[in-house]
Amino acid sequence: MPPGPFPGRLFVVEGIDGSGKSTQLDLLHKWLTSRGVLVVSSEWNSSPIVRGTTRRGKRRRLFSPMTFSLIHCADLANRVYEQILPALQAGATVLADRYIYTAFARDAARGVNPVWLRHLYAFAPKPTMAFYFDVPLPEAIRRIEDGRARLKFYEAGMDLGLSSDLNRSFQAFQGMIQTEYERMLDEFGLISIDASDPPTEQQHRVRELVEPHVGGALKIQDGGLTDALRSSGLTGRYLDTLGARR
Repeated sequence: MPPGPFPGRLFVVEGIDGSGKSTQLDLLHKWLTSRGVLVVSSEWNSSPIVRGTTRRGKRRRLFSPMTFSLIHCADLANRVYEQILPALQAGATVLADRYIYTAFARDAARGVNPVWLRHLYAFAPKPTMAFYFDVPLPEAIRRIEDGRARLKFYEAGMDLGLSSDLNRSFQAFQGMIQTEYERMLDEFGLISIDASDPPTEQQHRVRELVEPHVGGALKIQDGGLTDALRSSGLTGRYLDTLGARR
């Protein structure tokens, strides 16, 4: 990954399903905006250019591990060049709900070569900080079972033939993903947060670590992201879309 010598900051949350990472990122977003920091959010598998294809492929169960990997890479590449990089270059703070480490963990669990994956995602800028929310697998499973009406085919890893039972397959697949995450902690310097702690304690720890990096961050009163992008000489569909929203 390129080191990303940009004036902006990129903070990432990772973890298996049920780890509470999205909740913690939302709390961080609220805290940063309350301090006047200009924040841009980016979510895994949200690019409009691949969303429809992903939905159809999942519905018809067409994806092999490799096609799944490539379509998720296309999603991130689109968001990096249309959204994340322009925001970082303008000085904004970007919060990413899952990033390249999601691909490294999930795709490797599906049997895709880890070295190939790291080369595939070499375009992605290095985060300022990446948090891994570590939760015991039984606790994560309990949270998912309490919060979701029904698991989905690929979400449960049913394409891998781990079990004919949806819930058992999901548990086995999440355990495999968790193992891959644990292998990456030292390799990428992921910051482990105990996701079984009370949410307020987790958030306090996250804010403690983030705060030193946002002292000179671009503020909302500085003119807003659209103005910052334009003053940086950046143009494109993302800028036009953002301007229309505002």
